[in-house]
Amino acid sequence: MDTPTLRPPRHRVSRTAIWYWTARAALGWLVVLAAQVVWLVADRDESALPVTTHVTALVVTAVLAVAHVMVMPQWRYRVHRWEATSAAVFTQSGWFKQEWRIAPVSRIQTVDSQRGPLERIFRLANVTVTTASAAGPIKVSGLDQDTARRLVAELTATAQATAGDAT
Repeated sequence: MDTPTLRPPRHRVSRTAIWYWTARAALGWLVVLAAQVVWLVADRDESALPVTTHVTALVVTAVLAVAHVMVMPQWRYRVHRWEATSAAVFTQSGWFKQEWRIAPVSRIQTVDSQRGPLERIFRLANVTVTTASAAGPIKVSGLDQDTARRLVAELTATAQATAGDAT
């Protein structure tokens, strides 16, 4: 059996995750921009803030939104990786704050898969591997549905076949 050591995982998430992260970010920014537009239209009394201040804030928000939506998904795709071996589950995630995690198979308690409404549209799923670690579960996000199903089945079978206390 392999001895788990901290190293970059081998597999990237699905390329479709780029579009999912882009859509999720765009929706979040649209809510912020819509609130600013409503504030601009509703605040006709210039005693609070002049129109130019509202418009400036709206333009700054739009520039930040475009930059975030263009850069973040690509950056996250380059960073997010995962791998499951007979000895451990490895993940690397984040974009500003990056995290590498290892969970020995002998410590796995549960393996779950989740899909939110937006992830269903993009045919993506997430796999959560729960261990007794105080750091919390390991999440593999942005997998295509078939890969997620295979990963859950493989990890479940490997964890059942591995001697260990899973605590």
